[in-house]
Amino acid sequence: MSAWTDDELQRIGEAEELQVASYRPDGSLRPYVTIWVVRSGDDLYVRSAYGPENGWFRRAKASRTGRVRAGGVERDVAFVDAEPDSHAALDAAYQEKYRRHPASVVQTVVGPSVVETTFRLAPADTA
Repeated sequence: MSAWTDDELQRIGEAEELQVASYRPDGSLRPYVTIWVVRSGDDLYVRSAYGPENGWFRRAKASRTGRVRAGGVERDVAFVDAEPDSHAALDAAYQEKYRRHPASVVQTVVGPSVVETTFRLAPADTA
């Protein structure tokens, strides 16, 4: 059983953006979508900035498996619902990491409205 390595956590966590794609029912990979990612402890998280109807989010929620790439790392993942007690720390992580962006943009990925659109990225063999 494996997990994120320290190097993977650092490289993905420090990357400005992450590319994410979900797997189709036939096993083929959908096109990548570029989104923001944050690290909290030994975990990586993503949120849908445009709510639960955002295409990448709907497809990821349906398949629960996909592939991510960022910081020179590419890995299959499982999309796991975030733990209920993780959201305050994730809000802080997003605000810190993306503070150079306009507050109106950062607000699309923080607060109570994004709780239901938050995934923890788990290496596929450890979900």
